[in-house]
Amino acid sequence: MECKLVYAPLEQVDADAVAVVLFEDGDGIPAAKIWLDELKSSGEFSAKSGETAVLHLPQGLKAKRLVVVGGGKKDKFDAAALRRSAGSLTRALKQKGVKRLALMLGGGSVEAAVEGAILGNYEPDMNKPSTDAKPLEAFHVVAAAKTAELEQALQRGVILAEAQNFSRDLGNEPANRMTPTVMAKQAQEMAAAYGLDIEVLDRDRMQQLGMGSLLGVAQGSDEPPVLIVLRYQPAGGAKSKDHLALIGKGVTFDSGGISIKPAEGMEKMKYDMCGAAAVIGAMRAIAQLKPPVTVTGFVPSVENMLNGRAQRPGDIVKSLSGKTIEVLNTDAEGRLILNDAITYAKKLGCTHLVDAATLTGAIVVALGFVNTGAFTNNDALLGRVMAAGKEEGEKMWHMPLDDDYKDLLKSTFADLANIGGRWGGAISAAWFLKEFAEDTPWVHLDIAGTAYLDDAKPHLAKGPTGVCVRTFAKLAQSWS
Repeated sequence: MECKLVYAPLEQVDADAVAVVLFEDGDGIPAAKIWLDELKSSGEFSAKSGETAVLHLPQGLKAKRLVVVGGGKKDKFDAAALRRSAGSLTRALKQKGVKRLALMLGGGSVEAAVEGAILGNYEPDMNKPSTDAKPLEAFHVVAAAKTAELEQALQRGVILAEAQNFSRDLGNEPANRMTPTVMAKQAQEMAAAYGLDIEVLDRDRMQQLGMGSLLGVAQGSDEPPVLIVLRYQPAGGAKSKDHLALIGKGVTFDSGGISIKPAEGMEKMKYDMCGAAAVIGAMRAIAQLKPPVTVTGFVPSVENMLNGRAQRPGDIVKSLSGKTIEVLNTDAEGRLILNDAITYAKKLGCTHLVDAATLTGAIVVALGFVNTGAFTNNDALLGRVMAAGKEEGEKMWHMPLDDDYKDLLKSTFADLANIGGRWGGAISAAWFLKEFAEDTPWVHLDIAGTAYLDDAKPHLAKGPTGVCVRTFAKLAQSWS
């Protein structure tokens, strides 16, 4: 989709539809006041958030339609609200045959508007040749005056949203089309296109290193495991000695293993690699945005299947850290691959660790599908992550990680167990990872409730959301 800034009066904008935002207090685009006042006085439009009204062939406008979008209370209309409005506009109007949409900005965020439109234009129908989707061809932002800052903001929006949609593409593929090997190939193609260094560790290399925890999960599948390492180094050297690691859970299909999942809903387990997709997508954006900090992405990728060699409940594995783990439940596999990736990141000199994983159903019970659960051993790093998330409209909630929860992971036969019982399941899972992060500043993001949508939203299609791509990129951009 073509995205660009247009510098022209509203009346002269050539598009299938021009959209303006009106707030409940009457404030909005002065040039559109003649039409807006008429709509409000007729009772057809109250400007509540998400409400729309369409005027066909409005007098005095070059555009074929004027679309009025409700912004609700002006003091609550932030970048996240604008992003949702642009996405909703795109999704609604493209179904009505609109190919070229222009949005009169009126002082809002160009970056957020473009992100919303590109994300809203996405459809999860890549494997559906008979699709009847009608994508938008052009999205223009109408601005009052040309500045370098606006042009840069538009480019950032395009980069971030396209990277997020790339992540969604990875997540949309079913397990027969997105194996660990295919994921590695996609990462290699992306790295070559955007100038990143990449290394893919195979089973033999991981055995040499001693990644027994990760390999224990992989032994139940005929698909070979990989550990993808993507490296970004600022041109001319980093301005900081910090080395940020982004780590994403890449279970391309999770049957639960011997501790098998119920059949109902198991098809959604293709989404168990959305953390990995977020890291790969974020590294694509980082390569283009060129932040001042060194960033390395780690993607441990396996299938969790069950064959004659599959890991059994009661097995004991030795992790890369040297710690032994009693596997009480083979369906708690994400933490078993992440811990070796965390240890490896530390061995490579990473000073700050952030992981994203569809780790527990327990976080969905706690937070539903609105907030990502955030856990940490370092409040300063968590503050950075949550600030980046807030700026990008990706909601997070700080979850507890008190020492009292550590006892849940006690094992008679190994250093720790891989599950901690029914209660506080998201917390005990995070505590397991904390055991391997140790004193290195670390944040764990449990995205099990936010990584995909069971049903479409007005601004987003059904399927993977690409959550954390923008947060990760913004975190790296804002590093100092």
